[in-house]
Amino acid sequence: EVRQLQPDDLAQVVEINVSETGTQWYKNIDGHLQVFAKEWQRPAWDAEQWPVKLAQWAKKLKPDLHLGAFVDARMVGIAGLRYQLTPTMAQLTSLYIDRNHRHQGVASQLVREVFRLGQASGAQSIYVSSKPSIPAVGFYTRQGFRLTAEPHPDLFALEPQDIHMVKPFS
Repeated sequence: EVRQLQPDDLAQVVEINVSETGTQWYKNIDGHLQVFAKEWQRPAWDAEQWPVKLAQWAKKLKPDLHLGAFVDARMVGIAGLRYQLTPTMAQLTSLYIDRNHRHQGVASQLVREVFRLGQASGAQSIYVSSKPSIPAVGFYTRQGFRLTAEPHPDLFALEPQDIHMVKPFS
């Protein structure tokens, strides 16, 4: 089940284990993605770290709403949507899936609902600033996002190592 989260629901986000590791990383070199060897890891966030992350997102990325994905009443994924990054462009501000529920369609369900809500708000396209990991960029590419030649200046300043992508809705 995917549904819009209410403020009280956000406490359940601590159930999502975001940990992952990898050995490769993308870099945007002159408008082309190139793969580089890089050992990386993201540890799980605990009950103290999640509220800090949510507060940081609220300040920096300004999501208008969060969606949650639930399996047997347990939150297994979260996505954030900002309706107007620009007058015609929405933004997928965050997307995290529990490590035990990846590759099961949870992220796709969340993103489809983000797309639906973004389009319904009048946006013509949607922006994502993706972690440069192979799995993340691959997922967004499969959802129709493409590398943008014109990263949003504020988001690029916040996340210059990220892969900045846009998906047109038409």
